[in-house]
Amino acid sequence: MWYWLLKRVLVGPMLRLLGRPKVEGLHHVPDEGPVIIAANHLAVVDSLYLCLVLRRKVTFIAKQEYFTEGGFRGRINRFVMNATGQVPVDRSGGTAGSDSLAAAVRILESGGVWGIHPEGTRSPDGRIYRGRTGVIRVAMRTGAPVIPVVLSGTDRVNPRNRRFLRPAKVRISFGQPRYFLPADQQAVRRATDDLMADIVRRSGRPYVDCYAATFTARAA
Repeated sequence: MWYWLLKRVLVGPMLRLLGRPKVEGLHHVPDEGPVIIAANHLAVVDSLYLCLVLRRKVTFIAKQEYFTEGGFRGRINRFVMNATGQVPVDRSGGTAGSDSLAAAVRILESGGVWGIHPEGTRSPDGRIYRGRTGVIRVAMRTGAPVIPVVLSGTDRVNPRNRRFLRPAKVRISFGQPRYFLPADQQAVRRATDDLMADIVRRSGRPYVDCYAATFTARAA
């Protein structure tokens, strides 16, 4: 109930007013059955805009800290995460990767929509970074189609290091579904690179062949 209340009444109308989202290719997303939504990552509000424009409920895998941090902001994050049914995963341990993938598999095996940003973290400069292979591994295991999604403008609505949202035009483009059969390790990497190449081509943004987290750490 809270998911739809937040989407349609409490948060969604504000996001729609600020971003005036223009959506393309939404017909590529099936009305039922498991599906993976794989989008580039520009801002914290990316997942909120995906939830806003998709007709189906989208579940993301969120880091455990969103459910446990203290303070007023922590209480707000915890409420939103629990209210919208997001899945907490402890990413600090050695099994963090496998736990995340197992959670994604459960979402899809129940016929749900799994949302993921293959870059793993927000782009530090708007470019598209190398994708993590988890999205392809889960797709191969479950047979769920992968819908590549290009987001633009969300980083202007929600700029880094700014406390308040701003009005800016948001565009969201859904690509054609992709299907992946089980394959070897090298094929997983190639398929991930091919998925990111699709997002790069349709976004018109430059590509960086390293992980966003690695680039950010080097620049710090």
